[in-house]
Amino acid sequence: MSYSLPLTTWAEAKTDNTTAPTLDQLSTHELVERCQQGFQPDRLAFGEILRRHQSHVDRLLHHLAPDWQDRLDLAQEVWIRVYRYVHRVQEPAKFRGWLSRITTNLFYDELRRRRRHQKPLSLDAPLITSDGTLDWDLEGHEPGPSDTLATQEFYEHLQEGIRDLPEVFRSTIVLREIEGLAYEEIAQIQQISVGTVKSRIARARNRLQEHLAPFLS
Repeated sequence: MSYSLPLTTWAEAKTDNTTAPTLDQLSTHELVERCQQGFQPDRLAFGEILRRHQSHVDRLLHHLAPDWQDRLDLAQEVWIRVYRYVHRVQEPAKFRGWLSRITTNLFYDELRRRRRHQKPLSLDAPLITSDGTLDWDLEGHEPGPSDTLATQEFYEHLQEGIRDLPEVFRSTIVLREIEGLAYEEIAQIQQISVGTVKSRIARARNRLQEHLAPFLS
């Protein structure tokens, strides 16, 4: 006995002039939904998700743990977890926030394991760029050729202030000022209330202002 496609299916295939969108034309939430359809995530769709958001994970880990030499291993573990639990994403449109929460939670898990054996975290690792090394860079304010010594000193004082912040304040201010996340997204990532997020950010900013006051004056 031989098997063949139903004639209606073949006719539809012959007469359908529409072209299915390619993966790079799909939105992230559509890719997530495609990954949730089967027993295991669609590998091609997942690969496109990774391509789009890998830099976000790398950047977030860089700001959380700039002095960790094995951030690449940690990033790989993030994507292993994403692949394993992507079917649990209840709001695919908010995938980026969910990804940030996975990354941050993994960072804290690893931090707890290292606490007894590794020096405290700092945010003073230089950024390597095509123009050389730069001190801690705030999003949207990349130093240019006309930077003065005063600007360099300001960044030095700023990085010292951020480095000296308590851990909970530092991670919150990074998510807000560097990653540009909304208060609600930070609250979900850190599993705290929006009010606590605002309080931590306000206190972190006050401490930074106090630290920078002698320099600015």
